[in-house]
Amino acid sequence: MKFSSNKKAELPSFQMTSMMDVVFLLLCFFVTTSVFSQWEYEVDIALPSAESGVVPDRLPGEIIINIDKSGQIMVNQVEYTEQMLLETCRKLSSIYKGHPVVVRADKETDYADVLNVIDICRQADIWQISFATDMNQGSGAKYDENIAPTEIK
Repeated sequence: MKFSSNKKAELPSFQMTSMMDVVFLLLCFFVTTSVFSQWEYEVDIALPSAESGVVPDRLPGEIIINIDKSGQIMVNQVEYTEQMLLETCRKLSSIYKGHPVVVRADKETDYADVLNVIDICRQADIWQISFATDMNQGSGAKYDENIAPTEIK
């Protein structure tokens, strides 16, 4: 009987296909996350400062409504009219009850413009409203992790 074979033993190799899949999925995740996190940085709003603010946990799906000096309303870098904001908020509140909203108003924005946005949220049955403030005394900074919420009841 002949038990020996003429085949050479193959060296073990590393399977690259599954590793490339994992790296590609991680790359997609980080690119998507960075795109969504940059949307609010590009809106130039100088926030008012507050000493007693608390940095809250960011809630998934919260809407950030930006109001600039002239009273222009922007959400995700898209300019909204009051009617467009009301329709969007109504659709949102009908699908997600108790959905949070963060209002980022420039420190030079008229009080009437801020109250107008709050009234729009109330008409759309959105009651969980927070205001973004800059916790660094003195200078107004762009949106970062320093927002202090104030819930309106």
